[in-house]
Amino acid sequence: MAIYELIGVFIFSFGLNMIPFASPSNFFIASNAALLVNSDPFTLGFVVSLGSALAKCVHYMVSFFVGKHLKEKYRQSVDAKAAKIRRWAFPILFIAAASPIPDEPVVVPLGLMKYSPVKFFSAYFLGKLLITTIGAYMGIVTGQALSSMFDSTVLIIGSIILTVLVTIVLLKVNVTQLLRRIFKRGTDSK
Repeated sequence: MAIYELIGVFIFSFGLNMIPFASPSNFFIASNAALLVNSDPFTLGFVVSLGSALAKCVHYMVSFFVGKHLKEKYRQSVDAKAAKIRRWAFPILFIAAASPIPDEPVVVPLGLMKYSPVKFFSAYFLGKLLITTIGAYMGIVTGQALSSMFDSTVLIIGSIILTVLVTIVLLKVNVTQLLRRIFKRGTDSK
């Protein structure tokens, strides 16, 4: 394991996560990194999570400081909602970070409501650490299982294509609307 490879993974993760609403799932970033970098899953998960969390901290801080310039009517509305959400913000952010859905719908409002930066980073980082460590482990296991059947270049290209496809699906599919349809069908059949 070379340190420059891990620095490269960090920079790649940070750069992709700076793109609002369009970055690929960090699960796939970690699993792809596992195919390219010879490292243990926790270290890869940690590096990808750190890059991701620092990038989202930039988004958070922008919305944090933009919140100061909101019109008074909007500021009062944000403050009223913040009082209701504040105690659930940590688990909500953890779940959003650990899931493949875009994080910005949670990140930006927490910045506007001036949620604690330390709690924000902690919840986001821990959620990403969970999903990226699993992703890195899955990448290592899948890479080992498929390496006897395919060349490593084919595995890397296939993994990148899968990442792009999943990202496109996540951007095109309204997850909330899809879940409503699924639950509505479940209640309609009763």
